Amino acid sequence: MTVNAPGRRLDSFDVLEFLARYGTLIALGLLIVFNIVFTRNFATLQTLNVNLTQVCTIVIVATGMTLVIATGGIDLSVGSIMAISGALAPLIFLSPVFGDNIALGVAIAMVAAISAATLCGLFNGWLVAQFRIQPIVATLVLFIAGRGIAQAMTNSNLQVFRVPEFQWIGLGRPFGLPVQVLLMVTLVVVTAWLLRRSRFGRSVLATGGNERAAELAGIAVKRTKLAVYAISGFCAGIAGLVVIAINSASDANLVGLGMELDAIAAVAVGGTLLVGGRATIMGTLTGALTIQLVRYTLLANGVPDAAAMIVKAAIIAVAVWLQQQRRV
Repeated sequence: MTVNAPGRRLDSFDVLEFLARYGTLIALGLLIVFNIVFTRNFATLQTLNVNLTQVCTIVIVATGMTLVIATGGIDLSVGSIMAISGALAPLIFLSPVFGDNIALGVAIAMVAAISAATLCGLFNGWLVAQFRIQPIVATLVLFIAGRGIAQAMTNSNLQVFRVPEFQWIGLGRPFGLPVQVLLMVTLVVVTAWLLRRSRFGRSVLATGGNERAAELAGIAVKRTKLAVYAISGFCAGIAGLVVIAINSASDANLVGLGMELDAIAAVAVGGTLLVGGRATIMGTLTGALTIQLVRYTLLANGVPDAAAMIVKAAIIAVAVWLQQQRRV
C-alpha cells in the first residue's frame, strides 16, 4: 500500500504512475541540463531558435492530432494535407491574375490553402463519423490520394518563389520571435483551453472514453468527430504553409513527408492515451520538445542520425508501455 509518510516506500505501481505522469517532463529537464553542461554552444539564442523552428511544425500538427486521438481516432493524412496546402498556395499567389497586388494574392492563397486543408479534415471526419469506417482506414485514403493530388496540382514540379509578403509566416521575426513560434504557442494555448474548460473538450474526452455512453448522455458524437478531424486538417494546413515559407519553395513530393509519424510520436510520448478518453496538449508540446532535443543532443555529440531514429523509437515504445501500466 502506498503512503507518503516518512519511512514508508512507494510500491512499483506508484513509481510507474509517477513516471507515466511526469517522465517526459523529467526527461526534458535532464536533457536540457546535460546539454548545458556537455554540449558546446547549447545555451545560446541561436541554438534555441534552431530547435524551436524545427519543432514548431510538429507541435502545430500534433495539436490537432491530440484531439483526434482523444476521441479514439488517428489521422494518417496530415502529411499529405500539408502537401496539398503547400502546393495550392503558390499556385494562387504566383498567378498573374493578381498582377502587382501581391498582398491580395497572398491573403487569398492562405485562406484558400487552409480552407482546403480543413475540408480534407472534414472529409476524413465524414468517413469516420457517418460511415463508421475505422479511422486508420479512413485517413489512409487521403494519406495516399492527398499527396497524389498535390503532385497533380504542380505536375510534381518544384515551385520556387521570393515573396516576402508570404514568406513572413515562416521567416518573420516580430518582437524578435519567429512567427511560427507565435503560431504554435497560440494554437497550443487555445486548444488546451478548449480541451480543459469548454463543453467541446468534455465532448471530445467523453467520446474517446466511451462512445456509446457519450451518445446516451446526449453528446453529439458525430459532430464532435467531424470537428476534431477538421481541426486536424486546419492545423496541417497551417503547418504546410510554414514549411514552404521557410524553404522558399514548395515540393509536393517532400512537404509533410513522415509528419504523421512525428505528430503521433509527440502525442504518445506526451502522455495522451492512444485509445482515447484522456489527452494533454501541454504533454504533446513537452513530448515534441523532448523528441527534438534527443535528436539534437545525439547529433551535436557526434551520434549518426540513424542511431537518433532508433533512440526516438525506443522512447516511443517506453512511453506507450508506461501508458499501459498507468491504465492497470
